[in-house]
Amino acid sequence: MSDLSHFDDSGASRMVDVSAKLETVRCARASAEVRMGPATWTRIRDKSVAKGDVCEVARLAGIMAAKRTSELIPLCHPLPLTAVALDFSFPEEGRLHIEATAQVVGRTGVEMEALTAVSIAALTVYDMCKSLDRGMVIERVRLEEKSGGRSGHYVRGD
Repeated sequence: MSDLSHFDDSGASRMVDVSAKLETVRCARASAEVRMGPATWTRIRDKSVAKGDVCEVARLAGIMAAKRTSELIPLCHPLPLTAVALDFSFPEEGRLHIEATAQVVGRTGVEMEALTAVSIAALTVYDMCKSLDRGMVIERVRLEEKSGGRSGHYVRGD
């Protein structure tokens, strides 16, 4: 089990010691999608949901969530994020695409922060629109790209 960084040789959980790593600019980009009925999709896109501008509320929720990732994910290092941004697009009827980018100058990556941001943004969309469409589906939460650090640059291949 010692090849897994969050476990010691005896299998006990541990927080990874990053004190010997160099501080570098680290960036991660993640995405998620929310599938929904056409009427719900149109109302979100047209900003006509009674609770308000769904994407703007979800954007704020995603940013706030990224900043609190270490409180949500066990053994995740608290990071002084330098930037978090979320973007929303409507690539086809019934599908909302969410993308988050997180950045830090630090000793460990920000993949979990970007993934947390898109996850919470998607959950916020669901919460704000559940009275319109309980059949919404959150899917394809995934890391798209990361840079910085010892492991180098990663870009999803598909």
